[in-house]
Amino acid sequence: MEALKKDNGAKAADPKKLMFEQLNDRIREINAEAPIEHNPENVLEVHNLVKYFPIKTGLFSKLTGYVRAVDGVSFSIKRGTTMGLVGESGCGKTTVGKTLLRLTEKTAGQVLFNGTPIHDLSRQDMRAVRPKIQMIFQDPYSSLSPRLPIAEIIGEAVREHNIVPREELNDHIDRIMLACGLQPYHKDRYPHEFSGGQRQRICIARSIALNPDFIVCDEPVSALDVSIQAQIINLLMDLQKEFGLTYLFISHDLSVVEHISDTVGVMYLGNLVEYAPKEKIFSNPLHPYTQALFSAIPTPDPDVKMNRVVLQGSIPSPANPPAGCKFHTRCSKCMDICSKVAPASKEVEPGHFVACHLYQ
Repeated sequence: MEALKKDNGAKAADPKKLMFEQLNDRIREINAEAPIEHNPENVLEVHNLVKYFPIKTGLFSKLTGYVRAVDGVSFSIKRGTTMGLVGESGCGKTTVGKTLLRLTEKTAGQVLFNGTPIHDLSRQDMRAVRPKIQMIFQDPYSSLSPRLPIAEIIGEAVREHNIVPREELNDHIDRIMLACGLQPYHKDRYPHEFSGGQRQRICIARSIALNPDFIVCDEPVSALDVSIQAQIINLLMDLQKEFGLTYLFISHDLSVVEHISDTVGVMYLGNLVEYAPKEKIFSNPLHPYTQALFSAIPTPDPDVKMNRVVLQGSIPSPANPPAGCKFHTRCSKCMDICSKVAPASKEVEPGHFVACHLYQ
């Protein structure tokens, strides 16, 4: 009997079981939060967005843990503006974009699109919203069907959602192609007949053909040559003015983000560590990770000495992140509290939010 009690005590103290209980409690707590108030100026409002991917192992696919890809992200995007989202590879940027569009379902949190909680919509209601939320993918070639001509790629969803009357479909496709720098005589060609920059123009045309309000741009220029990148960035900015579009622009290229964005969010290991207007965050980065990230921006003047901040160690695993502040294992300004308590996001100046104990 005593041995059985000891065994039960060991099971109760199992760290993996305790971790699952803590995560479940946190998810329930987030889902129980009061609905956020909608600001009509914002197209998108995100509060405590969480996305965990289960890790299953063994013959019977036993749940052994979670990859905490997005772990409590909050921000808002005003209508007609662009928010840049930056961070190292694997920090959760693309997962945020896909979860906002319900390409993957959230684990917890709230996402409002034009005041509507998008993850609460039924399949039929979601179908009505789909044309208004679009995505431009990183690789233009793999995101285009090689079996369809360009006119069908651009017009398929337009016809399916009845965006324009059928008799006006061809004229609508022509207008969209011209707006994106493509010629109407390209309509019968296939994706393999175009260059990389032209393929990305086709992807952009496919997105704006549905008259969307919000577009997630998932590193849309990272696969292109530098000269073509500038053309695509300028095209996106021109289309934003012409059609009143709102962008979430995900990128590794900080110079591109500085050029196109109005606000910037910096992600690290599933968390948004800093969020501010572009001018504030580039002129005065506050979080140690943001300072290290921005110090890597090259300067064209060879006489200017770079104050490069080199981070020590490697990025922790999102399946087993460190306790407290997730950045404390690589931070040169780490304090005792950093390894014990996760910092909350605080507005240190108007519009400038940072999650760091240095500013609590």
